[in-house]
Amino acid sequence: MALSCSSLCAHLSLARICGFRISRTTNCLYSPYVSCQTRLPLGKQYYSTSKVRRGIGRYVSSKLNFANAKYEGFLKRRFPRFYLLHHTFVEGFKLLFQDANEVRRIKSKLRSERLQYKDLPYREMEKLRQFRRDLIKAIPLVLISIPPFANYLVFVLMYFFPRQLLIPHFWTPQQQVTFRGIYHSMRAQHYPTVLRGLEHHKVKEEPLQKCLKDLCAKVQSGSTLKVSEVLAVRGLFSGPPLGIKRMHTEQKRQLSHLLFLTPHLPVFVVGRRLNSHALELLYLDRALSRLGPHQLSETELRQACYLRGLNSDSLNANQCREWLSQWLQVSSTLKESEVSLLLHNIVFLSTNYSHRARLH
Repeated sequence: MALSCSSLCAHLSLARICGFRISRTTNCLYSPYVSCQTRLPLGKQYYSTSKVRRGIGRYVSSKLNFANAKYEGFLKRRFPRFYLLHHTFVEGFKLLFQDANEVRRIKSKLRSERLQYKDLPYREMEKLRQFRRDLIKAIPLVLISIPPFANYLVFVLMYFFPRQLLIPHFWTPQQQVTFRGIYHSMRAQHYPTVLRGLEHHKVKEEPLQKCLKDLCAKVQSGSTLKVSEVLAVRGLFSGPPLGIKRMHTEQKRQLSHLLFLTPHLPVFVVGRRLNSHALELLYLDRALSRLGPHQLSETELRQACYLRGLNSDSLNANQCREWLSQWLQVSSTLKESEVSLLLHNIVFLSTNYSHRARLH
């Protein structure tokens, strides 16, 4: 360490000497009695000064990187669990800053090209959606850390409650799988309630009423639905009583759980948020149809299925792609006034698919 400090001081002394000599040269060269030809070497002297400064910057940066690598190596050998936490946080911040820059670029594109959200490509649309949700989740933690010395409490809370307080950037790969499974089980426990709510709705068209009850009974018996069976009842989900704006309050609250939205808000707020997120999901589906599901990486594929109600971690990539294709066949035919069916489709298509896929 002492050798590094002495070496750094030697570089700094060299820079100071060079700066002193150049300043004297500058005073001499810019004398009114000196011709223009004698002033030409000044550019070379100034260039050499900037090179010295850049060299010092590179030297300090390399020393810091070396010290950080030594520190991480020490943690990895002596405290492997803490190293994993430290490494996850460092990489998480890098990913977060990358996402922030990407979101800034996308928003600048929206303004400069006068585009709407639904006109964006799929990956940019998904980036905006996910970053907004992550930001909303991070706000409470930021507010807690504002008082003096509260950051120590924040670190403790983050260590013991990572699922509740941290965004996915700061989860380990194992935590991502575990936490997704927990969130999916919390969502799936509302599937039966949504189906019972559909059964109790009364509609004027008797054939559609019977078709809807048969559909719910088939799902409750453990069978998977075909795309044609789901589309056969689409006429019920554009107006009363199953349209997104005409639905019963309790049904709206149950559907909010499927999108991880809090149902404990005034009715008009719940309805407005539900409609907004349903339209967002519809626009995502349209953008994904334009891109093509086969263009997605395996990570993107699993994330797309998870967002639409499927526990994708229990399936292989081909099963996820098959299920997503069925989903897009339904959503590609829907209008904006029929987004209620898109939300109920989370229950229709995903309730029994994972179990059936594992059996086969």
